[in-house]
Amino acid sequence: MKAQLRQVTTSPNNSFKVKVFEEKEFKAEWHFHPQYELTYIIQSTGIRYVGDSMHPFERGDLVLVGKNVPHSWKTIDTKNEQVKCVVIQWDDALFKDWIEKPEFTSIKNMLLKSSYGIAFDQDTAFSLESSFNSIFNQNPFERFLTFLNILNVLATKASIKLLAGPSFGKALSPKESHRVNVVNNYIKDNFLNQPSLEEISNKLSLSKEAFCRFFKKTFDKTFSNYVNEYKITIASKMLIETDLSVSEIGYESGFNNLSFFHRQFNKYKQKSPNTYRQLYQRI
Repeated sequence: MKAQLRQVTTSPNNSFKVKVFEEKEFKAEWHFHPQYELTYIIQSTGIRYVGDSMHPFERGDLVLVGKNVPHSWKTIDTKNEQVKCVVIQWDDALFKDWIEKPEFTSIKNMLLKSSYGIAFDQDTAFSLESSFNSIFNQNPFERFLTFLNILNVLATKASIKLLAGPSFGKALSPKESHRVNVVNNYIKDNFLNQPSLEEISNKLSLSKEAFCRFFKKTFDKTFSNYVNEYKITIASKMLIETDLSVSEIGYESGFNNLSFFHRQFNKYKQKSPNTYRQLYQRI
């Protein structure tokens, strides 16, 4: 399925869109649209892709994606729980008469940073959970006030992490977005079986050399590094959610060599698997 420019429509009584998504799993492929998007995860776990970044997500995950930034959430079926999240989408026209006013300075700066995607700290996200739970059923005026308050809290009180790397400031064509979808789905389905450069190149009808050039240009990293990063993302999720030993998790996340697993984990997380697990156990 090709990633298309998605049309986001609003009802006649609302100038922005609020929806509660409840399904067995996330179904949207890697896509983009000209609206801003704020997503709060109420229930589910998996891997979140924003630009060239990938991170595990769980309850309390709160992310702002800027205009035309490719993104998708992929459910990883370890807990087999239903997905539930709140999604708010709006375009530039919503604040065009206000954005230059001094009261909106913090929000304006946050929206500018959203071109890389922004993840907000979990404490702030949880403090806003009641607002996300109530906003869908509010009347239009109350909904707008709640939305403004959410943006103000995020812009003035939250700690943030920019998601996409500095090299990912480019728009992708539909063909390039389709290729990324194929790559991400292939890795998800084959990470335990050592994803093959030759096989994924054939799937995209490219030579290995052409595929490597495309991948390096798009993600500023090699395919093998991207696969290892995916495996470490899976491993970090398992360290938090399961009681499996570190060695078992190394094998379950697709590594055949535990020494290599430890080196890769340190490379991407800047700490050992045991330290990573201990940090989350204290939360």
